[in-house]
Amino acid sequence: KTFRPKRKFEPGTQRFELHKKAQASLNAGLDLKVAVQLPPGEEQNDWVAVHVVDFFNRINLIYGTISDYCTEQSCPVMSGGPKYEYRWQDEHKYRKPTALSAPQYMNLLMDWIEVQINNEDIFPTNVGTPFPKNFLPVVKMMPSLFRVFVHVYIHHFDRITQMGSEAHVNTCYKHFYYFVKEFNLIDTKELEPL
Repeated sequence: KTFRPKRKFEPGTQRFELHKKAQASLNAGLDLKVAVQLPPGEEQNDWVAVHVVDFFNRINLIYGTISDYCTEQSCPVMSGGPKYEYRWQDEHKYRKPTALSAPQYMNLLMDWIEVQINNEDIFPTNVGTPFPKNFLPVVKMMPSLFRVFVHVYIHHFDRITQMGSEAHVNTCYKHFYYFVKEFNLIDTKELEPL
């Protein structure tokens, strides 16, 4: 359930080209602070949308690599160490913030984000279809994705290290961090756990 098909961009579309541009800048070893900046002449919403989808895919993959070790028994509460407990709230079953195990929280989170990024009213895929006027505030999934990093770093980093994946996870985190700071997508208080 944790591994999901990657959301892809249609070849030949502007978003596909932006995705390729973002990947090329990362693969070229550019400074991540520079790599996240909006390229001249590009639309900010397109740039943000491409990155949100990419971060969803990458973070989902990172969590998937440790999900066998993140169980109801090992992680009975979704947390980021002893000081931060993350509660789930949605418009359906959990109308009030509810403590859940980390695996339950992660599954609900990934399902919710997948619905958001597949919603054409929020993330239009056709070039020329406008983003909603409130697109940036709607991209409130970024703090939730950050919580996945917090949980993985604090509770499962030993497993990441055993797999030899710490450099990849660290780079992915830095890329995410610089991006959310560049576009002010997460309140600074939310970033405190790491």
